Amino acid sequence: MSAEPSRRTVREAVAVFDEVSGLDAAVEDLLAAGFSKADISLLASEESVRKKLGHRYERVQEMEDEPDAPRIAYRTRASLGDSDDMIIGTLTYLPTVVAAGTVVASEGVVAAAVTGTAIAGALIGTVLTRWLDRHHAERLQQQLERGGLLLWVRTPDPDTERRAVEILTRHSAHDVHIHQLPAKNA
Repeated sequence: MSAEPSRRTVREAVAVFDEVSGLDAAVEDLLAAGFSKADISLLASEESVRKKLGHRYERVQEMEDEPDAPRIAYRTRASLGDSDDMIIGTLTYLPTVVAAGTVVASEGVVAAAVTGTAIAGALIGTVLTRWLDRHHAERLQQQLERGGLLLWVRTPDPDTERRAVEILTRHSAHDVHIHQLPAKNA
């Protein structure tokens, strides 16, 4: 197997983590080392795997080198917090701006209604954020129960492969290896 990917293949570093904290730390280090978020992916939910492949998996290790395994972009807990802030901000900031403009135009009657909408938006944002956090945690727990958290990192050249393997290994990943898969758009 050549160290250089061809136009018909994609090379990736593969790793399994036993703890979310190790996975988060590895992803943060990968990003700091210049890897793109688009090059880092996590095994999708058990339901997504079943729908796409037509079967369940017992251990995540079965999926490590599966070319058709469904994937999702991995988001660390810190990036989930950023999304939470964006959701809540959007649901509260826009109505607040509208309310400020409405106060001038209507002497406060409509502004009270818009302010109520802003408060409702904040509550909806909080509920949505908690649901997203719980959904994310449940998906990670499913994988942990099946042997760990499976992560892939695209590595276009030998130097990138070496850096990815070093970072993944430093954060206590196991089953760390490089594989070569057929490119989807080849």
